[in-house]
Amino acid sequence: MPAASILRVLQGSAGEDYGRSRGTSRNSTGNQRQGERSKGRFSVLSSVLILSSVCLAAVALCAGPAAGDEAPERGSGKPSGQMRMRSFRPGAVWLDTDGNHINAHGGGVLYEEGTYYSFGEKRGAHASEGINVYSSQDLYNWRYRGLALAPVDRDPNHDIARGCIMERPKVLHNQSTDRYVMWFHLELKGKGYSAARAAVAVSDTVTGPYCFLGSFRPNGNMSRDMTLFKDQDGAAYHLYASRDNFDMRVCRLSADFLSSTDEDVVIHREHREAPALFKRRGRYFLVTSACTGWKPNAARLYTADSIWGPWSSQGNPVQGPKADTTFDSQSTHVLPVAGREDAFVFMADRWNPDNLADSRYIWLPVKFDRGRVAIEWLEEWDLSWFDNKRSGTRP
Repeated sequence: MPAASILRVLQGSAGEDYGRSRGTSRNSTGNQRQGERSKGRFSVLSSVLILSSVCLAAVALCAGPAAGDEAPERGSGKPSGQMRMRSFRPGAVWLDTDGNHINAHGGGVLYEEGTYYSFGEKRGAHASEGINVYSSQDLYNWRYRGLALAPVDRDPNHDIARGCIMERPKVLHNQSTDRYVMWFHLELKGKGYSAARAAVAVSDTVTGPYCFLGSFRPNGNMSRDMTLFKDQDGAAYHLYASRDNFDMRVCRLSADFLSSTDEDVVIHREHREAPALFKRRGRYFLVTSACTGWKPNAARLYTADSIWGPWSSQGNPVQGPKADTTFDSQSTHVLPVAGREDAFVFMADRWNPDNLADSRYIWLPVKFDRGRVAIEWLEEWDLSWFDNKRSGTRP
């Protein structure tokens, strides 16, 4: 990996000055936490020494888990006696091919060479336990592939020491470097939601394990709920909630996807989070959530002809009963279905704050009617929905 790329990723960890920020609870419930003021500035020599130490630690971490660390598990993929799924049942318990509850919340899906890979938060009842990865050929049946990124046990001061919070993981494949790059929202152990950092990890293989490179605030901005988007020209972007979630920003990534560039702008200031971005026929669509903690709320859709804007609000794309709570869920990703035109799946989490591991998944088809988006409730559906007239999709 080029040293310059690592340097850019770690620049915020070595010498950033947070100033004073007011952290909020998960999804900005209004329970404010006082941020910490980081004082002093490093000399050039001190910064170099710190960066060198962190880089050496990153190399050691990439070498694999040390004794006492949790090694990545691997699902057997063997039949568990359960019937193969042939449809989606939003809100129902979703089991993997080993018969275990799928544990990949707030995540996204990457399609590579005929296989879908789902990355998401591994959750205990309340704890953040790393980032899981699953694979599927049909989107219904998912094989557990293990922990793509595990918390670190051996160093309590590490950015991803056990007890940190790792949220909203997204992965892109960089064709130039032939590496898989993961970004996620990171909150440091014991700091509540005051750190508000973006974090980056990398792997030579899609299922990992991923090597943690570092965390930082993009261009000095707070970074909470986020997503990644790779455009048709290969350029990649980081969309993230900033300034205590009052700003939604879009930032172009470096050519290797490992760091932010200074092309970083606010696209709206409406106190939103949970961004899910997709593109259809040259137009960009962005679904977001309001900031109401674990309680669900009404989604809002924005559209633009350029990723830089201007973005126009189109209101709530969800229709029918419980539209005002997005069917009791919160957006996380919109998945283009491979090999099908105008086929997109809206992905959301139905959070269970009493037992986060039991949070359910809401996957629904996206309908287009003369360019307008509609997301409607279905008790059960399959991919043939996109082939049938009932989808109602029109240009």
